Amino acid sequence: MTDVIPEDLRDDEAPRRLAGQNRLRLIGICFTAAFLTLAGQLTHLTIFPKQDDGPLRPIAEGPLPRPDIIDRNGVLLATDVAVASIFADPSKIIDIDEAVEALTATMPDINAGELRRKLTTAKRFAWIKRQVSPEERDAVYNLGIPGVSYVNERRRVYPQGRLSSHVVGYVDLDTKGIAGVEKYLDDRGALYTASLAEPTEHRTEPAQLSLDIRVQAAVIDEVAKAIDKFHAIAGGGIVMDIHTGEVLSMVSLPDFNPNQENKNFSRDQQNRMTSGVYELGSVIKAVTFAMALDSGIVTLKSVFDTRYPLVIGSARIHDFHPQNHPLTTEEVFCESSNIGTAKMALEVGIEAHQAFLRKVGLFDKLQTELPEAAKPLLPKRWSKLVTATTAFGHGFAVQPLQGAAVVAGLLNGGHLMTPTFLRRNEEEAMAMATTVIKQSTSETLRYLFRRNAIEGSATKVDVIGYRVGGKTGTAEKVVNGRYNKDQRLASFIGAFPMDNPRYLVMIMLDDPKAIPGTYGFATAGWNAVPTAASVIERIAPMLGVQPVFTEEDLQKLAKLEAKEKKKQN
Repeated sequence: MTDVIPEDLRDDEAPRRLAGQNRLRLIGICFTAAFLTLAGQLTHLTIFPKQDDGPLRPIAEGPLPRPDIIDRNGVLLATDVAVASIFADPSKIIDIDEAVEALTATMPDINAGELRRKLTTAKRFAWIKRQVSPEERDAVYNLGIPGVSYVNERRRVYPQGRLSSHVVGYVDLDTKGIAGVEKYLDDRGALYTASLAEPTEHRTEPAQLSLDIRVQAAVIDEVAKAIDKFHAIAGGGIVMDIHTGEVLSMVSLPDFNPNQENKNFSRDQQNRMTSGVYELGSVIKAVTFAMALDSGIVTLKSVFDTRYPLVIGSARIHDFHPQNHPLTTEEVFCESSNIGTAKMALEVGIEAHQAFLRKVGLFDKLQTELPEAAKPLLPKRWSKLVTATTAFGHGFAVQPLQGAAVVAGLLNGGHLMTPTFLRRNEEEAMAMATTVIKQSTSETLRYLFRRNAIEGSATKVDVIGYRVGGKTGTAEKVVNGRYNKDQRLASFIGAFPMDNPRYLVMIMLDDPKAIPGTYGFATAGWNAVPTAASVIERIAPMLGVQPVFTEEDLQKLAKLEAKEKKKQN
């Protein structure tokens, strides 16, 4: 039997209520699903945060530390320190105006317009500031700008500053070597890039230079004093071990500070001792004397008539201090006679002269570890006149370091070796040396150097007890293609102790002036020579050279002591 509900008792709203209940259930399910999705996402972000979103986080990839650079005694000259560099992903910057305002307020040295341009680019990466201080890094971190982060990098610092700037060189912001030994290290393939996860595992041994930073400091100080005293526009100095070719000091002033951020150094700050070429004047006479003596054509007993100018074609060669009598070989050297030296070269012959200059390397560019190296400037056509003038250093320009290296080879027994800025022992040096003159010729040249310091043009370099010898050179400078008699380059090359020379010293002053006390002279004997004496007096004890006092030396010391007491009284 079927129950029949009367029409008046039927509920017409039931289907509607059922549909509403179903909709509520569906909405509840949707809300529950959305809640669970959000909760799951939050949980995931909490446990596994994204590395490229949110406030800045460090990136642990970058260049490996470069090898430290140290001097011959282990003094640190260059090293890496950890720094941070700020960058941005412009696509993640939400409010560019706000980001620019916040970043420029934190780092005032940033240009707002340039920063805005970087942040509006379509690129995914832009540097904001390289190599910031820890304080700046933390300040940017605290800004919490999404899309702004930092990378851990290495910054090259030079603890000795400008003291060894021309030798050590410097790197750019990406720690790529730009000059000096820094560039040499890159060119030799000593550096590479990899993860910094375990940087200590990949550190290389320090690069040890031949420099002695104590000697370097002394040379810089004395050259700087000479530039100031004689009103020169520049100057330089070299100290070299003549038995190993090691450069213990090389100075070129003005120099630069490799720690400064702006590395746009001027031409005046270039390394004059290797990247410039100069006519060294009478210093080159040492080469001519070595050639003539080694050939056997000239001996110490030879005599040269220097009473009259030497005429070659339309040219006339004069002496700075003319003598009214013929000169012996020794007198030609000590009086620095251009006429006598030119006649000496002409006796040897034009072809033999060229051959000897090639033999000692003066026709080739000297290349050491320093990439800054200039080629010699040679006469285009070799003639009788060219042989005569180049014999005394006129019309023939070389690197100062090259001139020093050749003279070192002439004084060390005749063994020419390429100078080096890295540590090298005597055995290694001799293995690569070339014999250019006989031992007996080298001994004769040492005698002439010593005599010149006792009674010639270099008497002001005779430091008591150290048996110094040397040769001076004063050359007219070429200005606008012509020689200017009012501008000069004064130089001196010498060695000590001369009876068994160990160290060579070269001093060069660019356009020194006459001052009170030089009697109107601005030649090398009055400026470069006393500067070399001051250098030797300071560095000889550092290098372990013991003074030896003759009876004459003791008398000189007694006179100096008496003179000093008289001043005090």
